[in-house]
Amino acid sequence: MSDAIDQFAALVAGRGLLPERIAADGKLHRCKVEGGRSGRLDGAYVLHTDGLPAGGFINWRDGLGWQTWAATPEREPSREEPAAERARAEAMRQLRHQEEAQRYAEAARRAAQLLGRCKLASNDHPYLRRKGVNAYGLHQLRAQLVIPVRDARGALCSLQFISPEGDKRFLTGGRKRGCYFAIGRPRGALCLAEGYATAASIFEATGYATAVAFDAGNLEPVARALRAKFPSLAIIVCADNDSETPGNPGVSLATAAARAVRGMVAVPDFTGSTA
Repeated sequence: MSDAIDQFAALVAGRGLLPERIAADGKLHRCKVEGGRSGRLDGAYVLHTDGLPAGGFINWRDGLGWQTWAATPEREPSREEPAAERARAEAMRQLRHQEEAQRYAEAARRAAQLLGRCKLASNDHPYLRRKGVNAYGLHQLRAQLVIPVRDARGALCSLQFISPEGDKRFLTGGRKRGCYFAIGRPRGALCLAEGYATAASIFEATGYATAVAFDAGNLEPVARALRAKFPSLAIIVCADNDSETPGNPGVSLATAAARAVRGMVAVPDFTGSTA
């Protein structure tokens, strides 16, 4: 058992979690994380050592999601053990979902509080001037641009912060998957892009309402949410052409998103560029 706890503790430490000790009681425990704010418990884990030791953990600051772990079995399981393991796995799954729901609710409350302290952003913000786009419903907190992250019902889930230099971060613990920021009102067609500057440029060039998915991995979840909300609207997924990156994730994930919702994909063509 101690070997299993040591293995789990090493994985937890590798993700930056700082529990005072590992409690292998099958309950969810919150803990501090490296680089976290004083008093904030931005890590969580659960571990059981009954039967085959297994557990899971999350660092809400690193954006990598929930990670699961199970010890390597040392023998063939008995006839009764698989059912018991499934029951324990289901119990841990429920704990994980409860933790996610609670953290998302806490982050949404913090997002609302911070948004209430913001002023409306102007087109003179250094980031917007450098990108050559305007502020469409953006907010500003001190020097940072603040972009509300909402679900398809319009509920505030999180915030994205953009510094004058273009550094981006999200509110710790906030929900992003399937959430977006909308520019304009849907009419005729709806565009979907990764970042705000790209989406604002598309809106200014086409007049089509555009949704900001924030990253390529969120294009398909957002596209599916938009398709459910607008079942008959044409959806155009506007890809970032990551031609320098192996596999070109910008294009491949945009294509998958368009295919999932019977939409179209638009890819920028740099073949004629002299830059």
